Amino acid sequence: MSTTTLLPAVRPVVNHQGLDRPDFTLSADRVDLWLIRRPTGADAEALAIGELDAEERKRTDAFIRKSDGLLYAAAHVAVRRLLGRYTATLPQDVRFMREPCPGCGEAHGRPALSPPPPPLHYSLSHSGGVAMVGVGTTPLGVDVEKLPGAETVDICSKALHPDEQLEIAAAEPGEERRQLFGQIWTRKEAFLKGLGTGLSRSPAEDYLGTDHGRHPDGWTMVGVPADTTHAAAVAVAGPAPRVVDVRWVPDTWLAAGTPVCGGAAAPGPHHTVLAS
Repeated sequence: MSTTTLLPAVRPVVNHQGLDRPDFTLSADRVDLWLIRRPTGADAEALAIGELDAEERKRTDAFIRKSDGLLYAAAHVAVRRLLGRYTATLPQDVRFMREPCPGCGEAHGRPALSPPPPPLHYSLSHSGGVAMVGVGTTPLGVDVEKLPGAETVDICSKALHPDEQLEIAAAEPGEERRQLFGQIWTRKEAFLKGLGTGLSRSPAEDYLGTDHGRHPDGWTMVGVPADTTHAAAVAVAGPAPRVVDVRWVPDTWLAAGTPVCGGAAAPGPHHTVLAS
């Protein structure tokens, strides 16, 4: 393993049992992460767009690239179906709100269910054909990003904490530098989503580099490799969860007409991955 790979000081373990029949209950010592690929072909045609509300459908249609709109739609169908399973709610009946912003108090902080069930927190991210949903009992943020090219790394690194910039500049040009940037950037965005500020808080303000002891107090950062072309991370308020379950959602589970309630089939794993 590269010495620049970021890992939490206390590493959660992967629960390899029961992943074919996921337990849609909440546990204080577990975080569930769900990865979704942009559906293609027949799976794209069958996507349950009808479960989205009017605003979600409007945003789906607003993307310039149809593929980006399709990923957005698949991610939001997944959010509705997953949270519906956790709360015994039909996907189309799931309602959302925004928590107060910690900076100004206005209603544009962390996304949440409305009314919020005690206790469920979730976060959503999508980029470059992959989306990720995180669910837990404490505030959390997730981020997944397609690994950028060298020019993008050079440009975007300038927005980071000065010490993070130095670490990225010191990495070998090429794949190592891209991987390190991806790890730091996804942890940064996951943390800012977890706070509820997003990028309205400067990415240069908080250090999330290779020195775990300097990470923000009260938060645990976990790096989660999604696939060979993406970096992903989850930031969890409080100590490290004992277990992080990571699953791929099958495209077929997002199709219209697929049973999603009661004792019906739940998504099983494509495979389970976590940094080691």
